[in-house]
Amino acid sequence: MTTTTPSGTAPTTASGDRRRRARRIGSVLLTALAAVLVLGALTAPAEVVQLEPLAFLRLPVEGLAGAALLLLLRGRARRVVALAAGALLGVLLLLRITDLGFRSVLVRPFDPVLDGALLGNAVDFLDESFGRAGGIAALVGAGLLVVAVPVLTALAVRRLAGLLGERRRASARVVGVLTAAWVVCAVLGATLVPPVPFASRSAASLAWATAKQVPVSLADEREFDRQAAVDAFRDTPPDQLLTALKGKDVVVAYVESYGRSTVEDPQYAAGVGATLAQGDRDLAAAGFGSRSGWLTSPIAGGGSWLAHATFLSGLWIDNQQRYRSLTSSDRLTLTKAFQRADWRTADVMPGTSAAWPEGAFYGVDQHYDVHALGYRGLNYSWSPMPDQFALSKFQQLEYGVPGRGPLMSEVTLTSSHVPWTPVPTMRDWNSLGDGGVYDEEVRAADPPDVVWSDPARVRDSYRRTIQYSLEALTSWVTHYADDNLVLIVLGDHQAAPIITGGSPNHDVPISVVTKDRAVLDEVAGWQWQPGLKPAPDAPVWRMDAFRDRFLDTFR
Repeated sequence: MTTTTPSGTAPTTASGDRRRRARRIGSVLLTALAAVLVLGALTAPAEVVQLEPLAFLRLPVEGLAGAALLLLLRGRARRVVALAAGALLGVLLLLRITDLGFRSVLVRPFDPVLDGALLGNAVDFLDESFGRAGGIAALVGAGLLVVAVPVLTALAVRRLAGLLGERRRASARVVGVLTAAWVVCAVLGATLVPPVPFASRSAASLAWATAKQVPVSLADEREFDRQAAVDAFRDTPPDQLLTALKGKDVVVAYVESYGRSTVEDPQYAAGVGATLAQGDRDLAAAGFGSRSGWLTSPIAGGGSWLAHATFLSGLWIDNQQRYRSLTSSDRLTLTKAFQRADWRTADVMPGTSAAWPEGAFYGVDQHYDVHALGYRGLNYSWSPMPDQFALSKFQQLEYGVPGRGPLMSEVTLTSSHVPWTPVPTMRDWNSLGDGGVYDEEVRAADPPDVVWSDPARVRDSYRRTIQYSLEALTSWVTHYADDNLVLIVLGDHQAAPIITGGSPNHDVPISVVTKDRAVLDEVAGWQWQPGLKPAPDAPVWRMDAFRDRFLDTFR
């Protein structure tokens, strides 16, 4: 029976046709989106520099194998397998995203066994750099991503599996032709975006690499325990430790993100080199000499505490599991060696706001975090206070205290920590007060999201913060240090790839600064070079070699 209009003039099927057409278009769009999601998950490149649109237009062998399997299955079995395979593909996509993030920041692959704890540190960094709202948004977004990606890929694969089932014969022919094409392209090494192969096996390679890495990571704790059992100085009597430094004040200053690229990359070398040269002149005028070389850090891009642990313990600490094992052990650190030999030990850590129980392991008598330093000014993004202020408080609270005994201190300089903005300026040492003097400078600076919209500005800000940190440190020496100071200044790690261009080099500068020529004569055996800037051919040690070399030299 035909439906007519009230006037009885014509059938009205137009609206029904429009609905059916809209459903067909919607179905086609959903299928296309499902195909794009699955293709992207299967072909996502392994390197950040390869993230170009054409790099996703590849022929994935995993997709061909999955399609062949689904063609063999029917009904409920096909749906169950499609959902399971899609969920697994979503997990692999999450691993790929995380891996790309680690490669872009820490210059290494993500380790699912050892790196889970660092994801929390990433949220804390966003919170402290971009505000509480930024940290919460990042946490919520990450949670939604973890849930949504496997669900969406599972639904996408199920939809494509249904399409295969509806057109089994045609689909089988297409899969056969594409499989032959994959083999030819693999043999010929065909590429659309060199060196990314058109015949893709990205997802399978990621799954295989992860499967191989898991047992290696699980065995790392046993390997570390074996290495840690060897300690040439564990049983050294206190009266035989550091005898050549009796009466000296030893200060270890870590300059955040101060790596080899800082003094050798043309983008930074001129400015940083000028600062180092001026520092040499100022130190020489005040009677100080210096010697410099290179250390190879276990990390790059971030994770400063791992570098500090390596430097102080003489063990290679390149992951959080090793750090936890170390700090729960009785390993003799440099700080603890000084403590045993009757030095007062203190650390200044302006970037630390939470409890730091590791201080007892390291052998720290007095720990100064952001709260203890009494800064009342506006925060400089992640770094709460400028380095000059932190050094000024160190001077007031420890180094400049009248009548004190010999002091060993660690001072962590954080102004050159990512996001490298705002950039502090040097001020008169007597004008710093409680830090309120910096408020106008912070308010006038562009926020991190503005600076980071322009990579050239990011690199310029990085260079300026490194110069500021070095200038603040040398200024503190020339204003306050006496004849008994032995300063060891070093970088903790190379900066992130946006600064280094993805250089795999992990070297950082290290210098010894003192007025005491006898100390410099002892260091001469290390073949380090005069001045604050190590030459390209200066000696390079692994960072974990420093503890034993130092204790042996000054025993």
